[in-house]
Amino acid sequence: MIRIEISGWQKARQEATRIRLAVFVEEQKVPAAIEMDEHDAQCVHAIAYAEDGLAVGTGRLLPDAHIGRMAVLKEWRRKGVGAAILTALMAEARRRGDAEVALSAQTHALDFYRRHGFDAEGEVYEEAGIPHQAMRKSLPRDR
Repeated sequence: MIRIEISGWQKARQEATRIRLAVFVEEQKVPAAIEMDEHDAQCVHAIAYAEDGLAVGTGRLLPDAHIGRMAVLKEWRRKGVGAAILTALMAEARRRGDAEVALSAQTHALDFYRRHGFDAEGEVYEEAGIPHQAMRKSLPRDR
């Protein structure tokens, strides 16, 4: 069972940094200098914890309703961790009144985001040497 904790940067910093460095910098070779940025302090962060308390995934929600820095440790992929993080971040966006969310998906993850209701926008572009696609999803209001 995966548990998602939503918090600010102060509380999420240690685990989010560890996971993002492992996934983006070590695995995907994104330069460390561009991975951690000035936006973290203004974001809402999600940390996914395994049953034993190990933090295994992370993501963030920016003030402008962009979801980003979605990362799951390699050995925890395809186990519902990313879906749990994405669902929690969308719920947080809906809770604070955002009408939609947007993200920049690595192209290998397009099907994952499509399964969660995101639609592609525009052309594929490169970011940090990796092909990306802009995607967007409307958040229906609770009744």
